[in-house]
Amino acid sequence: MALKIGRGAEAPPFLVMDVITAANAKAATLAPGDPGVIRMEVGQPGTGVPRGAAEAAIRALQAGDPMGYTEAFGRRSLRERIAQHYAERYGVPVPADRVAVTVGASGAFPLAFLAAFDPGDAVAMAAPFYPPYANILTALGMRPVLLPCGSETRWQPTVAMLEAMDPRPAGLILASPCNPAGTMLPPEEFAAIAEWCGTNGVRLVSDEIYHGLTYGAVPETTAAAIPGAIVVNSFSKYFSMTGWRIGWLVLPEDLVRPVECLAQNLFISAPHVAQVTAEAAFGCREELEANIARYRRSRAGLLQALPQAGFDRLSPADGAFYLWADIGHLANDSIEFCRRMLAEAGIAATPGVDFDRDRGRRFLRFSYCGPEADMAAAPGRLAAWLGR
Repeated sequence: MALKIGRGAEAPPFLVMDVITAANAKAATLAPGDPGVIRMEVGQPGTGVPRGAAEAAIRALQAGDPMGYTEAFGRRSLRERIAQHYAERYGVPVPADRVAVTVGASGAFPLAFLAAFDPGDAVAMAAPFYPPYANILTALGMRPVLLPCGSETRWQPTVAMLEAMDPRPAGLILASPCNPAGTMLPPEEFAAIAEWCGTNGVRLVSDEIYHGLTYGAVPETTAAAIPGAIVVNSFSKYFSMTGWRIGWLVLPEDLVRPVECLAQNLFISAPHVAQVTAEAAFGCREELEANIARYRRSRAGLLQALPQAGFDRLSPADGAFYLWADIGHLANDSIEFCRRMLAEAGIAATPGVDFDRDRGRRFLRFSYCGPEADMAAAPGRLAAWLGR
């Protein structure tokens, strides 16, 4: 008799991780002197942990800190520093008691979803979208409901789309800046969507992990928008700490204790050493802002040079470090196109089907947070590959 396999085993792959594996395999085959693989597939800053933060971790280890379990919501000093961050950056008072330190944003989403929604609940999100939103919801028995968005709405949802939903969803996931397009909601549209959620009893989950990585307007935080909203953030992107697996939630009062109980049982606590490092990272603003300047230069160079290489249908990229490219004039299968681009041009990018299952075969996502020299070299290599 065959053994039962659980529903969670049916979760589709997060394709960018498969691309990472393929790019690593390609790099391993290169001979000395061969052109290297240009990594534009993953949103992993090439800058690394800020120096002052790394030194804080070294000092703690050398001092013999046992690095044991912390409270489920994290070290009190880190929670207080995150609360201070909201006062400094947004002018928003956030009590430290409503801050939960998590195992990255990836660990924050299951906690938020389990506390806020029940199996069978519908949770809306824009398409294209960050794949784990839908994959985690599905694994938990919830129903992701996709709102197809296009360039006419800057790849973001609108109140009109939400009004057309019948019945209303239990929740809405909003990301501004968003992944994969890097676009932001104008303040008035952000406020209108937040108000709609509050009026209609829809739990708003705001993914703010790309806050700080913007090239114009400063994004709004849902921590100030409506009661009941959940904020997800991370030290991975702006703070350049991907492998440290450290993030946070700002929770409404009604979810503080439920999320704490879930965190105690699912994760115990975020890594102690990562919490020490994250707290110190707040003191590294000069280095972090220098990283933004680097991304800004790479973004400007790619927006200018990629159209000449044949990629002339790009998202505006207000923030984050991604370009969402329509390649419908070049190919109708982004998976195969990205496979060939890696094999023949040595450039790794993520096929659009990772972010939009219905329309993604004519799109791909370029990430430009890698080494600046690589980002400058990529358009020329692509142009040669496409015969431009």
